[in-house]
Amino acid sequence: MAAPVTHVIFDVDGLILDTERLYTQITDKIVEQYGKTFTWDVKSKQMGKKDVEAAKILIDELQLPITPEEYLVQARAQQKILFPTVDLLPGAEKLIKHLHKHKVPIAVATGSSKRSIGLKTTRHQELFSLFLHFVYSSDDPEVKHGKPAPDCFLIASSRFSDSPDPSKCLVLEDAVNGVVAAHAAGMQCVWVPDPQQPQDGYKETATLTLTSLTEFKPELFGLPPYED
Repeated sequence: MAAPVTHVIFDVDGLILDTERLYTQITDKIVEQYGKTFTWDVKSKQMGKKDVEAAKILIDELQLPITPEEYLVQARAQQKILFPTVDLLPGAEKLIKHLHKHKVPIAVATGSSKRSIGLKTTRHQELFSLFLHFVYSSDDPEVKHGKPAPDCFLIASSRFSDSPDPSKCLVLEDAVNGVVAAHAAGMQCVWVPDPQQPQDGYKETATLTLTSLTEFKPELFGLPPYED
């Protein structure tokens, strides 16, 4: 059962922005050079991780003859081209603006770097300016471990001006690693998984599972309901 919350923490990739599709496109192109195939099983292990951690998982799983740093050089060259074109996912803009309007404290906790988020938000800077703060796990020295460790969510919570108890924070996530991290942080989590993501074993960890943020009802968590 959902309990009332006062603060909301958002993931970005695959939840607010349609970047997971671009990550797949970029990775497919790179691994094909080495005669490898990028599978959903590998992708699901990477999601939510710090950049270097995600690259190492890919290289280890597919036995690529390159280092994480070499992979990231190739990936970032493609990201620079593709990320500024990314679209918002359904329901994200409405929810963010609604929470901001009603003065619900909102923040971002992402596995991405500040550089990466800067590219992805090129067309959406006004919307992202509504967040009180960002935790960039790949850059932040306080984030010792990426998702599924709870670090980024606990740090995001502590940086709200009133430092709420983690139980008062709701996490919105698309990745299994993020769901596990939120649970470990003692926070409720709304999970919006990719349709290809196997859900067995994780629905019980998430407080609520949706197919899209358009289905989210804020009042289920004691937040102001939509007016329309």
